[in-house]
Amino acid sequence: MTIELPSQMHWSRWGDPEKSHPVSETMRGLIEAFLGPLEERPAVALAEVRLPEVGLTEDLLAALRGLVGDEHVHTNDEWRVARTRGKSTPDLLKIRSGDASDAPDAVVRPLDHGEVAAVVSWCVDNEVALVPFGGGTSVVGGLAARRDGYAGVIALDLRRLTRLLAVDPVSGTATLEAGLLGPEAEALLAQHGLTIGHFPQSFRYASIGGFAATRSSGQSSAGYGRFDSLVMALKVATPLGDLVLGSSPANAAGPDLRELVMGSEGAFGVITEVTLKVRPVPEVKVYEGWRFDSFAAGADAMRRLAQGRVMPTVLRLSDEAETSVNLARPDAVGSESAGGCLMITGYEGTPDQVSRARAASTELLTEVGGTSLGEDTGQAWAEGRYDGPYLRDALLDVGVLVETFETVTFWSNLANLYESVKAAIEQDLTSQGTPPLVLCHISHVYETGASLYFTVAAKELPDGLAQWLPAKAAASDAMIAAGASITHHHAVGQDHKPWLASEIGPVGVEMLRAVKERIDPRGVLNPGILIP
Repeated sequence: MTIELPSQMHWSRWGDPEKSHPVSETMRGLIEAFLGPLEERPAVALAEVRLPEVGLTEDLLAALRGLVGDEHVHTNDEWRVARTRGKSTPDLLKIRSGDASDAPDAVVRPLDHGEVAAVVSWCVDNEVALVPFGGGTSVVGGLAARRDGYAGVIALDLRRLTRLLAVDPVSGTATLEAGLLGPEAEALLAQHGLTIGHFPQSFRYASIGGFAATRSSGQSSAGYGRFDSLVMALKVATPLGDLVLGSSPANAAGPDLRELVMGSEGAFGVITEVTLKVRPVPEVKVYEGWRFDSFAAGADAMRRLAQGRVMPTVLRLSDEAETSVNLARPDAVGSESAGGCLMITGYEGTPDQVSRARAASTELLTEVGGTSLGEDTGQAWAEGRYDGPYLRDALLDVGVLVETFETVTFWSNLANLYESVKAAIEQDLTSQGTPPLVLCHISHVYETGASLYFTVAAKELPDGLAQWLPAKAAASDAMIAAGASITHHHAVGQDHKPWLASEIGPVGVEMLRAVKERIDPRGVLNPGILIP
């Protein structure tokens, strides 16, 4: 099994700069047909980025160095910029303009759980805010701590916590340190013939700890499950001491505190170790394209698969607009599906498992009106499944504002949610004089419902951030009004926090606040994130 290991994430773009390419002339023509003439909007050079002065005193920095070693506390501009915010479009718009006002005073790189716990305790004693930093892929403002009232802010970079600590092949579990990125974890497990099966679009750059802290869901969730469903045990460094959870596959020993940690985004503690359910590396992987006449017809087919428990490993459906745009790209495969909606199914496992799952899915999908487009279409999707963020960077370079957001609801409410959110985002951006292109797909499916993942593109105004924020608010308001969740797998951060209270209600808010106040009374853990 060959796994491509990641390089350093670019400071103002997604991923590996070697894989970044400008918009082609063909693609530019397609975009201008939708949005009008484009204009160059390059990012500033690194030397032009504006950072605040380091706020931590030399005495405090010396104490930090004593905890993790001189060479693992960084205060130079390059390190601080590289650990500033995440990779949402608002984050990128700020850093591309040279705004690094949220930069940490120092980047601190502990080696293991003991050093993490020591740094957490030090931050409490010295009232220094701490932002856990894994792969830096947050898209909800989850990595920009509130600075007011603190002696300083540090980014706790967990990228030295990269060990596979234990493998239990009998139980089918493995314990990994939180700083491992997706490909690194898979490479270590592959040596034992195992896989997690968690492959979100951020897979190459997101970390094991980050997956747990945000309740991530991968593109193979139909077969392997969400990341939180795979978590068997956790080790967490908190201001009150170590929290060790997960002594059995399931129990009735009160509320499951693992669920309290997962999704907490570092607000209750720093996850250092995660024990996961793992499975054998699949012998066979087959991906296939299908065409449905409409988004509604395709969604109904997905529901029938889920409720009939006939689930491929990968199951996703693009609406008419997303299908049209994807098929208009010069590298598109399967253009014969134009005029409908493209579904991708994927099957992984032993040859017998794949054969049986594919046969059962094919029978049902054909019965409800689907038309197979063959393996070329599915394989083309699989080969480009991680490349979307690179295209976003290229579009930002030519003045196209692009962002994504997602939600989830029950099947009976899916069509209403889709229409409501789409209408809200179109109305807001059109009122600003920038009518958008709105695309959507379903990529996570359950017996009772499914997620909707929207991509929005519009011509960028001079202040792209001021343009996007009211549009995002309009979409979020529509989600709550429709009775859906504010997020399915992107977490809360700062961006979704204004709507969290409406989703969980006043009692839920008080419960979160009570936990925060008890476990982190000085509020040093990622302040300003999650808690309404």
